[in-house]
Amino acid sequence: MKTGAIVSTSENQLSTSTDQKGSAFVRLYRKLSPKRESLLTVVPNFMETSPHLERVFNYIDEDKDGKISPAELQSCLRTVGLHDLSSEDAEAVVESSDSDGDGLLGFEDFVKLVEVEGEEERSRSLREAFGMYEMAGASGCITPKSLKRMLSRLGEQRTVEECKTMIRRFDLNGDGVISFDEFKLMMV
Repeated sequence: MKTGAIVSTSENQLSTSTDQKGSAFVRLYRKLSPKRESLLTVVPNFMETSPHLERVFNYIDEDKDGKISPAELQSCLRTVGLHDLSSEDAEAVVESSDSDGDGLLGFEDFVKLVEVEGEEERSRSLREAFGMYEMAGASGCITPKSLKRMLSRLGEQRTVEECKTMIRRFDLNGDGVISFDEFKLMMV
């Protein structure tokens, strides 16, 4: 399906070309919000902050028609120095969330787009945290030894047996290690 490919491509381009501080939308939200704290740490579901999202939406909606065009999205992101988005990428991003097919983002479309970006941000953060505990060559798992090593780096001394017990509490498939999926569930 062509649309799915466009959505994946545009979201990947938007996400991968941002720096380590997060997606362009999350960073734009931070820049325009009165408080500079991270959305993802201060408010578990940052979609509950709709007045702030409305403020961001209204900022991007330069002609105040209640819709965001690809050109407005591109212009805004360039103006605030967050992202250099090509015209084609801007159109693909808008198309990925445009629910009525008019080529523009209404507020609800914008909220959905930011929600997707927020999920990607959370997933990246979890992946980084998981990587800290993961042992090289352990095929994407947290082992008792890698958990012991990381806890020791954090100043908490544990035995391998204690780490095995800790892992058993969250090891859903009983393989003695924590996979990324199990880690995500554990962190929720």
